[in-house]
Amino acid sequence: MSAVPDRRDAALPNAPRSSPALGDGLLYAALALLVLLAWAISRRGYFKAGDDVGYWLGVAGGLMMLTLFTYPLRKHFRFMHRLGKVKWWLVAHMVLGIAGPLLILVHSTFHIGSLNAGVALWSMVIVALSGVVGRFIYMRVNRGLHGEQTTLRELQVRAGLDQSETRSRLHFAPAVEARLLAFEERELKAPPRWSTYLRQVLVLRWQRWHAYRQCLSELHRAIDRVAHKRQWDATERARRERQARKLVDRYLANVVRVAQFTAYERVFALWHVAHVPFVYLLILSAAFHVFAVHAY
Repeated sequence: MSAVPDRRDAALPNAPRSSPALGDGLLYAALALLVLLAWAISRRGYFKAGDDVGYWLGVAGGLMMLTLFTYPLRKHFRFMHRLGKVKWWLVAHMVLGIAGPLLILVHSTFHIGSLNAGVALWSMVIVALSGVVGRFIYMRVNRGLHGEQTTLRELQVRAGLDQSETRSRLHFAPAVEARLLAFEERELKAPPRWSTYLRQVLVLRWQRWHAYRQCLSELHRAIDRVAHKRQWDATERARRERQARKLVDRYLANVVRVAQFTAYERVFALWHVAHVPFVYLLILSAAFHVFAVHAY
């Protein structure tokens, strides 16, 4: 086996081809723009919450939010399992979860007219923001919109972390290999507690970047030694170092992916526990608000 990674040594599975960070950034930017647009419309004075236009905007937003409950019902009632694919139900759930609260915000003209309306409005805001957080976590626990749960074992196989082949490709740089082994040992065998999960969700990618930067300097020195010994020219040396860097980067990325799977799964369970009470509060306050509007 070659002491330095060559083109034929690309058996280590790739890191995820597309990072969800870009999609998340675009989504959050779009949400911010929509909220600003809703605020701008409410400032124009085209309607008030109590007139016909404001009333029907509230009705439309309320119906959209009521329709959101068809998604969890679809998962719990067997007769609904045949009604379309889960991914389309999830897409509809996300769209309605954005459009409904936006219409309610426009309906309210960003003003709170009563205590009950305030409770309903803030419950809706919390539920909507919680839904955005839930979507962020869900997309990291599941594969896209297909609802197929990724198992830790599958990720390990795809990353090649259950084989020693990757490490042997880096035996020309023992310091790099030791650092990678230490990183894997620390993250994949970390104590199963909440401090570990929160650290892996919040700062593990930064720690991975720090480990990668440390590996680069050590890798550079190791490549220099091999290049001098084998009398490589500058082009060959640069090519070999580029391949070795890519190998280290993919290895670290896949360790992070495997470690974060369990962390996001635990955080998602905690999110669900926190999300449900606010949903119930929203239902009760919204129902009382509707009753008060029509009764008085």
